[in-house]
Amino acid sequence: MAQAQITSPDSWQYRALNAVNPGLSYLSDALIDLAQAGHPVVAGSADLQYSNGLNRFASAYPDRYVQFGISEQNMVSAAAGLATTGLMPFVATFASFLGLLCCEQIRMDVAYTRLPVRLIGHHTGISLGFYGTSHHATEDISTMRAIAGLTVVSPADGPQLAAAIKASVDWPEPIYFRIGRGRDPQVYEDGTPFTFGRAITHSTGTDLNIIACGITLHAALEAAARLREDGLSVGVIDMPTVKPLDREAVLAAAGQARALLTVEEHNVMGGLGSAVAEVLADAGTGTRLRRHGIYDEYSLIAPPTTLYAHYQLDGAGIEAVARECIQR
Repeated sequence: MAQAQITSPDSWQYRALNAVNPGLSYLSDALIDLAQAGHPVVAGSADLQYSNGLNRFASAYPDRYVQFGISEQNMVSAAAGLATTGLMPFVATFASFLGLLCCEQIRMDVAYTRLPVRLIGHHTGISLGFYGTSHHATEDISTMRAIAGLTVVSPADGPQLAAAIKASVDWPEPIYFRIGRGRDPQVYEDGTPFTFGRAITHSTGTDLNIIACGITLHAALEAAARLREDGLSVGVIDMPTVKPLDREAVLAAAGQARALLTVEEHNVMGGLGSAVAEVLADAGTGTRLRRHGIYDEYSLIAPPTTLYAHYQLDGAGIEAVARECIQR
């Protein structure tokens, strides 16, 4: 009986365990705005509507929401089917399930057919901490960016997610959105514009330019501010669209500084750092690059804040790595 009470969506225990984190409310709010504006938006989740905030959209538009249950692969294929009817589906689940478990369905049903499906992988990287390796998503950027015709976006916070969601109505390709757990510090103001494929330069430096994406951006800005207090010239570039990458922004950053540092909550193999390295290699620049993230290992199991400190993905950790880059 106790187990039934906890797993029932109507129980307070279930709602407490799956309470919407503040940053994720931007997802539903953006979809509600699009629906009110007349766009053919529909949404679905794999039994995580309280974790990703889509319960808000479901309450506002119950006839446009599908609860797929724990059936992530079917959800992706069904979303592709909905897209063939002229609808614009947004489907969400944990990034570890969406970006890895559903890879085949994303490749064949969504990307190969060029359907306007919006895939939202939330609780990315190591943000699920003590849930363990099965719930950590440190390979999804690498997997998704290797799929032809699939755009990969890693917003830094809720306002940037909302802006990207709204901008997606005019984007012809399917999109994989990689977002955090909704408790991430806010960087941008509500209503900040978003353009796919364009980086956002917060500052530029001559000693080092940091290129970050997703929830590491706030920590990178914090680290750069501390370094500048010591007289070092350090810039920060936000790269929310990992694919297609803003090549011009990367080359500009490389031309300004003696070194580049990429920061991501992801394996350093195949993610943002690899994408930047490819641009530098193709252009033949001699700029030194350090890729910082999870160094090709399965992440440990611990609370998220402990893991961020362990892997030097918090402000202090990025600052220490940046100092190493500058001193070399």
